[in-house]
Amino acid sequence: MNNKGPFIVTSPEELVMRDVFIEMPDMCQGRVMLKYEGFNAAGSIKMKSALSIIDQMEASGELKPGCEIIESSSGNLGVALSIICAARGYKFTCVTDPASTENARYAIRATGANLIIVEERDENGGYLMTRLKTIAEMCEQNPNLIWTNQYANQANCFAHYSATGPEILEAFPEVDWLFIGAGTTGTLMGCTRFFKEHSPNTKIVAVDTEGSITFGGDTGKRYIPGLGTSRVPPICDHDEVEQVQMIAEIMTVKECRYWASKGYMFGGSTGTVLAAIREYADQIGADDTVVCISPDGGEKYLNTIYNPNWVEKNLTNLTRTPQRKFNR
Repeated sequence: MNNKGPFIVTSPEELVMRDVFIEMPDMCQGRVMLKYEGFNAAGSIKMKSALSIIDQMEASGELKPGCEIIESSSGNLGVALSIICAARGYKFTCVTDPASTENARYAIRATGANLIIVEERDENGGYLMTRLKTIAEMCEQNPNLIWTNQYANQANCFAHYSATGPEILEAFPEVDWLFIGAGTTGTLMGCTRFFKEHSPNTKIVAVDTEGSITFGGDTGKRYIPGLGTSRVPPICDHDEVEQVQMIAEIMTVKECRYWASKGYMFGGSTGTVLAAIREYADQIGADDTVVCISPDGGEKYLNTIYNPNWVEKNLTNLTRTPQRKFNR
């Protein structure tokens, strides 16, 4: 951000806020800083991933004028890609599912993109395999369709190796703990690789949601989009992940509502990561600096996380206790 004068942009792609941090009080003995990505043009950290993916595919020649783009997304990446595609003149189709928020769907459609909502759950209880099957069928029928494949595209990781990780260390040269939510694991993998090279003493905790199988957890229904998968993303390297904290979705809701009562509206992924910090509070020292990443704000979740009727219908029976898992 430019603090010396007006921040003028000529494209929505330039609206990426890189140095916004919120100090979170009373979470543990240490100092907790939340890297907030909700001010980006797409309203989430996925703007970085989408830009990196599209730039890389254009540079390689895989993506040319006239191509059509398709992607599977629970919401945020779909919104980001819809904005970039609108700015660059590509037709875009987003394949999503009922767990995506209405706000995300409206935003995608507003750019002129095509939105497909699959209804059938896969064998793992999620929708991912159904979404991917739909994309495969559509690409077979239309050779002009290009799948950006955020789950296997290393440009997803590179966005955070080259941007998010350096932004954190520039702001806080000594980070003792780094908590990162795991969805596609692009943010997790990119930041982990950067920190292992430039701040190897930082303890990194991957945060996942119960019902996700990314790190070997039991499969189950998940209602809050953003974190977790029903298939391990190809870009996820388990050997690089040392600590994983699983969080029940009801704890995500409680954390989000707590901070809303303090004036902060956070999205589900943020609530999950903050809940994970509380699980580690007894290990965090008084002089420790803790950084966590907030992928988006809470506006998209007013009809779900912040809606008492929705929570009562979907989550009141989810009382499982979070279990910490050490991969090695």
